[in-house]
Amino acid sequence: MLGASQSCKIANIHQTLLSLLVKCKSMLELKQLHAIVISFGLSQDDPFISKILCFSALSNSGDIDYSYRVFSQLSSPAIFSWNTIIRGYSNSKNPIHSLSIFLKMLRLGIAPDYLTYPFLVKASARLSNQETGVSVHAHIIKTGHESDRFIQNSLIHMYASCGNIVWAHKVFDNMQGKNLVSWNSMLDGYAKCGEMVLAQKVFESMSERDVRSWSSYIDGYVKAGEYSEAMAIFEKMRAIGPKANEVTMVSVLCACSHLGALEKGRMMHKYIVDSGLPPTLILQTSLVDMYAKCGAIEEALLVFLGVSQSQTDVLIWNAMIGGLATHGLVDESLKLFKEMQIVGICPDEVTYLCLLAACAHGGLVKEAWYFFESLGKCGMTPTSEHYACMVDVLARAGQLTTAYQFICQMPIEPTASMLGALLSGCINHRNLGLAEIVGRKLIELEPNHDGRYVGLSNVYAVVKRWDDARSMRETMERRGVKKSPGFSSVEISGVLHRFIAHDKSHPDSEETYSMLNFVVYQMKLGCRQDNKESSLNDSLTEDDLLLY
Repeated sequence: MLGASQSCKIANIHQTLLSLLVKCKSMLELKQLHAIVISFGLSQDDPFISKILCFSALSNSGDIDYSYRVFSQLSSPAIFSWNTIIRGYSNSKNPIHSLSIFLKMLRLGIAPDYLTYPFLVKASARLSNQETGVSVHAHIIKTGHESDRFIQNSLIHMYASCGNIVWAHKVFDNMQGKNLVSWNSMLDGYAKCGEMVLAQKVFESMSERDVRSWSSYIDGYVKAGEYSEAMAIFEKMRAIGPKANEVTMVSVLCACSHLGALEKGRMMHKYIVDSGLPPTLILQTSLVDMYAKCGAIEEALLVFLGVSQSQTDVLIWNAMIGGLATHGLVDESLKLFKEMQIVGICPDEVTYLCLLAACAHGGLVKEAWYFFESLGKCGMTPTSEHYACMVDVLARAGQLTTAYQFICQMPIEPTASMLGALLSGCINHRNLGLAEIVGRKLIELEPNHDGRYVGLSNVYAVVKRWDDARSMRETMERRGVKKSPGFSSVEISGVLHRFIAHDKSHPDSEETYSMLNFVVYQMKLGCRQDNKESSLNDSLTEDDLLLY
C-alpha cells in the first residue's frame, strides 16, 4: 500500500511539473523548472525534455542557444528533439545552424522524417542560398518525401526567395492536390520576383483567397513601385475580401509613404484603429514612417511618443530620427539619438545613415566625421550608402576637394549616388571644372540614365559652352536614351492627381490651366508693383525717407 501511495505521489508531482512547463511564460521560469526536473532525475525523460526544448527553441520568449545546450546533454535524442532544434534555428538569426545540425544528424546515422525537411528548406530560403536549397531538395527526393505537400509548398517559397521563379513553378506544376497554401506560395513567389503580370494570373485563377493572398498581391505591387495599383487592390479587398491584417496594413502604409498621400495615410490609420488591429510595434513604426515621409512630422512624433520606450526597438527610433532629419530638424534628430542611447537601444547601420543625413542638412561636417568613424568603432562596416552620405555632407558644405579625395581613397568602387552628390555640390558651389570630370564619370557608370546627360549638359550651359551642351544632347539621342518627363502630384480629398508639363489629359485640365494663368498674371502684377516701388524709393531723398 505504501509503495502504491508513493508511486501515486510521484505521478502527481510529475503531472504538476508537466502542467507548469506547459504554462511557462519566460526563460527565467523555464530555467527554474528545468532545475527541478534535473533534481528529480528526469533530465533524460522525453515528456519533460520535449516541453523544455519546445519553449526554449520555438517560443518568442525562448533562447535557442539554451535549447541547444539542453539538447547536447541528451544521451539519445528522439527525432522530435532533432526536428525541434532544426526548426528553432531556422527561425533564428543564424539559420545556417539548422543545416549544421542536419549534417550532424546524418553523420550519426539518424534518419530524418517528413517534418525535418520543411525547416531545412526554410533555412535555405532565409539564407537566400539556392545551392544549399537544391542539395536539401535532392535529399528530399532521395528519401522519398518529394510528394509531401508541406515540403512542396516550402520548396516553392525557397526557390522564389532565391529568385528562381522557374523552378518554383516546376514544383507547383508537379504538385498533386494543391491547397490554398500552395496557391499562396506561388502567388507570393511571383510577387517577390516582381513578376506582377503572372502574379495577377495566379490571383485571378484562385478559387478561394484569404488575407495572405491579398496581402502578397498588394505587397508585390508595392515592391514593384506601383503604389497606386497597390492602393486600388486594397480598396477592392475592403469591398469584397477578408479583413486586413498587420502585414496588409504595413504594405498599404508603405504605398502611402511613397505616394506622399497624407490624407490616405490618415484614413489607413483610422482603419487600423476602427478594425481593432493590435497596435504592434511594426504597425506603429510604419505609421511613424508614413507620417514623416508625407510631411506630417508632428503626427509622426505623436505616434512615436505614444509607444512605451521599454517596448521600442531600433527600427522605430530610426524612423523617427530619419524623419526629423529629412525635415531639417537637425538638433531634434541628434537629441533623439542621445535619448535612444540612454534608453539602451543599440544603433545599427541605418541609424548612422539617418544621423549622416541630419548632418548633411545641417552642414555639420565635424559631427558627420564622428558618426562615420563610429561605425567602425562599433564593429560595423560602412556600406556604399554611408560613403554616399559622407560625400553629400562634404559636397553640401563646399568641401569639394576633400569629397573628391574621399571618393578616390574609398575601399569600394564609387557609385552613381556618391558621384551624383558630388556633382550637385560642384554645381551649387560653382566648381564647374570638377563638375565636368564627375559628370563624365557618371555617364560611364550609367550610360542609359537620361539625367546624367542632362546634368552634364546643364553644367556646360552654365559656362556657356553651347557646343558641348548640344553635343551631350546629341550623344543622348544617338544612344537612344529617352528623357523621362518630370511630373508633379497633389492629393485632394484623398485622391492623387498627377501632372506632366503641357499635359492636358486630366479631366480638369482646362480649369487647372486657367487657374495657373491667373496665378502667373498675379505674380507678374506683383513684380511690376515691386519694381515701381523700388524705382520710387531710388528717387526719394533722405528727408523723404524720414517721413516713412
